Amino acid sequence: MNSPISRRRFTGLSLAASASVLVPSRSRAAAPSIELIETKTISPQANYYHGWPTLTRTRKGELIVVWSGRREAHVCPFGTVEMMTSHDGGASWTFPRTLHDGPIDDRDAGVLETAKGTLLVTTFTSLAYAPMMKEGGQKADDPRWRAVHSRLPDDEKRESELGVWCLRSTDGGLSFSGRINTVVNSPHGPCQLADGRLLYVGKQLWTEEKRVGAAISSNDGETWEWLSEIPAREGDRGLDYHELHAVQCASGKVVAQIRNHNDANRGWTLQTESSDGGATWRVPRPICYGLPSHLLRLKDDRLLMTYGHRREPFGNQARISEDEGATWSGPLVVSGDGAGGDLGYPSTVELDDGSFVSVWYEKFADLPMAQLRQAKWRLV
Repeated sequence: MNSPISRRRFTGLSLAASASVLVPSRSRAAAPSIELIETKTISPQANYYHGWPTLTRTRKGELIVVWSGRREAHVCPFGTVEMMTSHDGGASWTFPRTLHDGPIDDRDAGVLETAKGTLLVTTFTSLAYAPMMKEGGQKADDPRWRAVHSRLPDDEKRESELGVWCLRSTDGGLSFSGRINTVVNSPHGPCQLADGRLLYVGKQLWTEEKRVGAAISSNDGETWEWLSEIPAREGDRGLDYHELHAVQCASGKVVAQIRNHNDANRGWTLQTESSDGGATWRVPRPICYGLPSHLLRLKDDRLLMTYGHRREPFGNQARISEDEGATWSGPLVVSGDGAGGDLGYPSTVELDDGSFVSVWYEKFADLPMAQLRQAKWRLV
């Protein structure tokens, strides 16, 4: 069984990627410029490690960010699903609120407001920390780790908690449902289709097959079922595709991007498309170095991708497509002052004035715990 720790090992990501890897043959649109308005840290709990956030904007104009919080490390047993809200476009944020704290580690968090006004928050559970609890392990004698590990009495009970989930709120986030099995998982969660269905491109994490593809919900996220598998490129293993995200274009085409760990284009984002609402998919093709990506359809129907850049300049970048993902602009540096590769997972929203807000997590050189960082920026 592949574990989340192995697919996120920073030593295997990034720094060895060569500039000589294949560049997509399609011509790129001309790169726009970016004006950075403000960059700041928005997490008020510097004593916790914050991981893998997602940002969304509601129809009322509120910003909601969710993440895996109350952690002490990239891999640990303490993770919870946390949420903050901004009523002023990211100028200020409410204090974090815990949406879910299960008996084992709750990782990643995605968020979407559906067309019906329902809030969906996604997550998955993990035992990646468990090897450190075995006799002789790094944390075997740590009383805090042992106390969390002992929430459940044995390995069988702990393994029964592994899953991929969403929480639903029909009252604007005041209360949330229990966990709902989403069939697949990816960090930034599902997208809404024009026909009202919810499409979730991702990976089956705790099944024998671990297929990469799409799940669908026809009832606003109450239940989910498997829809389709995404084919692998020749020479690729589908098992080495991770952390997808999708968006539907104005034409109805669905564009999905993939974190790639295969030898060809390792550390790159790949892209696939569907012309039938996710029922079938094209063979993926490489887009650019950097991962994982978040996709946003802008008010003018262009597409924006934002993604982590885990080699110098360490930070986060964006690209624009004016042709529904057929070609992408050159990179726009949203942040380029990172201390290393423990950062990324940016997601972005568009404000009424045409500016953008992006949120990501980042481990700073002078702080032991990764924090949430935010940039406000515009295209010029």
